[in-house]
Formats: sequence, C-alpha cells, structure tokens
Amino acid sequence: MSPEHAPPAPGTTAAVGARGPPPAPAGRRATGIRRRPADQPTDEQWSTRMTPAPPTGIDLTRTALGIEFGSTRIKAVLTDPSGAVLASGGHTWENSLIDGVWTYSIDEVETGLRAAYATLAKDLRAAHGVELTTTGAIGVSGMMHGYLPLDADGALLTAFRTWRNTITAESSAALSALFGLNIPQRWSVSHLHRAVTGGEEHVARIARITTLAGYVHWRLTGRHVLGVGEASGVFPIGADGRSFDADMIAAFDEAVAAPWSLADILPAVAVAGQEAGHLTESGAALLDPTGALRPGIPLCPPEGDAGTGMVATDSVRPRTGNVSAGTSAFAMIVLEAPLRSLIEEIDLVATPSGAPVAMAHANNCTSDLNAWVEVFSQFAEAIGAPVERGRLFDVLLGAAAEGDMDEAGVISHNFLSGDALVHLPAGRPLTMRRPGAALTLAGLMRSHLFSLFASMAHGVAVLRRSADVPIDSMFAHGGIFATPEIPQRTLAAAFDTPVSVATTASQGGAWGMSLLAGYLLWGRGRALEDYLDREIFADARSVTITATAEEVAEYGRYLERFIAALPVQAAAVEVF
Repeated sequence: MSPEHAPPAPGTTAAVGARGPPPAPAGRRATGIRRRPADQPTDEQWSTRMTPAPPTGIDLTRTALGIEFGSTRIKAVLTDPSGAVLASGGHTWENSLIDGVWTYSIDEVETGLRAAYATLAKDLRAAHGVELTTTGAIGVSGMMHGYLPLDADGALLTAFRTWRNTITAESSAALSALFGLNIPQRWSVSHLHRAVTGGEEHVARIARITTLAGYVHWRLTGRHVLGVGEASGVFPIGADGRSFDADMIAAFDEAVAAPWSLADILPAVAVAGQEAGHLTESGAALLDPTGALRPGIPLCPPEGDAGTGMVATDSVRPRTGNVSAGTSAFAMIVLEAPLRSLIEEIDLVATPSGAPVAMAHANNCTSDLNAWVEVFSQFAEAIGAPVERGRLFDVLLGAAAEGDMDEAGVISHNFLSGDALVHLPAGRPLTMRRPGAALTLAGLMRSHLFSLFASMAHGVAVLRRSADVPIDSMFAHGGIFATPEIPQRTLAAAFDTPVSVATTASQGGAWGMSLLAGYLLWGRGRALEDYLDREIFADARSVTITATAEEVAEYGRYLERFIAALPVQAAAVEVF
C-alpha cells in the first residue's frame, strides 16, 4: 500500500481525496458533536446539492435512472455520465406483519414506484426546467432475497415474503446440508423449499419465482431476469460466476418432490453491463401514468441492495469491503477466490459482475434506535421544545461518544425480528442494565449504538476465525453515518479495521443502481471496477477512521456480553 493510501494511525481520522468536508479531529472519541448547519440538506436533498448544477439543456439520452425499493423508502435518482445527481425523488413505505409473514402488497409496490418516479420528475422540472420524457438507461434494485412465486399469467400466487422472515429454518438447514454451503433463511430457494415440503397449494401452479427487483423489472420489460448479484441470493451461483450452479439444481430436483424442474422456474441471470430488456409501453405507463415517458429505453440487469451498496461505495474489487446500515445491516467482503465451505453465519454471494463475496447479514440494525429517538422527540414536543430530527440524532449520538460501556453497565438488544447470525428465530427489543450502574444518557445511547453492529460484527469475527480473508479497505454507507464520526468510529472498533465514509455515503442504493445503468451505457467493455474507479470515484473524497486498541477492546467486551445475554431473548419471546 502506497504511503498516500496508508490507513491512519489508531484513534485518528484521515481525509483522502479532493472534495468534501474537512477531516474530523483525531482522538480517542469525539468530546462533542458537530451540528448540522441549518442550511445543510436532508438525506434526500444531499445528492442533488453535493455537486454543481449541470448546464441547462440536459440531454436526457445521456442520463441514467436508478430506482431502489428499500425497507422503508423507495428512492429514484437521475444521474449524468459522471455520476452527478440531476434529480431525485422518493416515497416512504413500511412492511406489514400479516399472518406471521413480513410483506408488502403489490398495490404498495406499484403506488410507491409511481410516487418515487413522479417526485423525481417534479424535481427535475423544478431544478432544470426539463420534462422527463426519456433517459439513456434504467435500473431497478430492491431488498435482496425474498419470495414472489408467479403463475403462467404472471399473477402473484402468495403474499410477497421478504428477507425479514425467519420462518424457513428447517428448509435452510436441509438445503445447507444438501449443497454443503450455507443457504440462509432469507434466500428465495429456502422459501421455495418450505412451500414445497409444507404442501402449500400454490406450488403446483408456479411458473416463475423472482425477487422484488426482478418482479418490478419484469413489469417494466416483460423479461424474467436478475443481475448475478441479486440472483446469488436466490440460489447458489456456479463457479463461472455467471449462472446458477447446475449440479446443485440437479441435486434440488432429485431431493425435492416438486411438480416442475427448478431450472424452468428460475429467472435468467445477467451480469453488469449486459442489456436486460427495454421499457415496454405497459412498463412506461406503469412508471409514468401521465404518458410523458416514452417506451424503448434499455434496462440493465436488476440488482439487490447488497450489489448497489458495493457499487455506491466502489467496493467491487477483491479485498475490498463495505457495510450497509439501515433497517438491516450487512458487511460484504469481495474475495480473491470462492469459499466452498459451509460457514453457518456467512452467505456466499456475488458482486454485480460475478466476483465471489462473503456476506454477514444482520436482520436488525437501526429500527430500535429509531424508536428510542422517537421517544425523545415526543418528550421534546411534550415540553414545548420540539427538535428537528437530524439535530436530535446528532445530539443523542453525540452523547454516545462519551463514557465507557464497562462503567455504564448497559446492554441493548435491537432484535425487532429474529436474526440467523445469532440463531434467533424471533426477537424482542430489550435494554438491560446492572442494578448498581447509574443509568445515564451517554451509557444508554452508547449501548444502542454498539448494538447496531453487534450481530454483524459477530458474523465477521466467525468468518475471520474460519478463513483467511484479507481486507484492504472497508467503506460504510447508510443514513446513520450522516452523523459525523461517532457511528463510523464505533464500526471501526467493532471490526478492528479502518472504516471509510465517502461524501457519497448518504446517496445509497438508488444512486448505485443508476451507476449500473450508466455502466450499461458508458462502460465500453471495461471491467466494472475500472469504470467506477476512473469515471465515478476518481475525485471522490472520503474520511477514514481507525479505532484505538482501547476502543477495540471495549467493543469486544460489549460484544461478549451481548452474545452471552442472548438466552434472555428466548425467554422474552415466550412471555411477551
């Protein structure tokens, strides 16, 4: 590693690149917090204000549209060839627990898609005076995994089962034993296996299975296809990195008495840079009921949020990694060679170009923290002193920068749902403290912050004990990192690895998806990693933090107590 790219000394913060805010001060922990200026944009506004406005007279054929269905928000961004965001839009939604299944209705999918697109078109019109009638390419991404079985007419046969469900433990174990690889509960094939072995009536009528991203892509293009990164969370990818594993398909067909062959119902697989269909007339009408959007636009392969996160952080080369933190949290490490062994806590997936990836996926991350912030927000309103949400996050996470978890005597479990990484079929958010420990705001918030990354850190620790997995760089993105330094420093301590956050960190998966759409247009035969390095991230600015040995040790002790206290979860599920 060259000196200019060497990680900073432990406990320090380093800035790299040409643009962006000044580096955070060095030291063990921040002693205060940097307030977000009154005129600083929200997460949705950030990307459009981060770069100078493009010149008037935008050529829409030289733009790329990315749409991502996240857990709580559907986002859309329009970018130019450099990756600069020209306009953005979004729509808030939330999953529902119906008959024991976490789901979203197809009506919500359609409504949210239209709403996100409409607000983007409005933003483009307001900012640049341009009517959105076409774009150079479109890409769709969604929450990875899940289960949407379709009949021959394309009708959904059962409620969409999302990644959050932990109802497939028996199928996950059976398939893991059959294939000799970890097949997580979230994967589409685990849900399919459960449906078949459980004798669900819809199984006989299955003509296709797909994911949320694949479903929306099919509605827009008429093609059943997935990008290889998204496909790797449906069924294992073969050694070629470009198709489903044929031997494992044969093993599934032999072991599972189904009325169809698995190969016949799986979607086609495509890699980044390949054309995956064109916007049909019905697809254009679905996206834009006003009729302004013209059909015929090419689409890149649909991807999952894991793949778009890798792209958005320029982490698609071997020995690079990234962390995405939101409703769930996952760490992705691009491997130099596939791991062909069963590590129960680790998913083996792929980058959008088919390189092997080790993934530690935690079902729970910021949801419980958000709930506590909401309580403090309600308190502020009750005393007549309401606080803007971004500032409230900064205040509360700023408090977490103080103190020490050994002295605080607090443990927080953020399990809104079960989590396979720590073998929990169901979860209950809990906060526990030693009776003799004084309950302080600093200790409470520090515990909640530490808990965000605990399950994921446990998974990464298991991976490192099981295999030699070198990591040259680790990037983080997600809304939690909008608060400077403090969450980033905690993550660096959790992984005992320098962690970088770029100025693009808040742009997220929709932006990453637009870059994949742009790669279809402007990749010109280059490898995805070369395209990103040279065309998108050449002048990017990032801030890198390395935790001190004391911080690493403190987090390690917290993680030990976090894991040791897990039996409390089982008891809580039984009684509450």
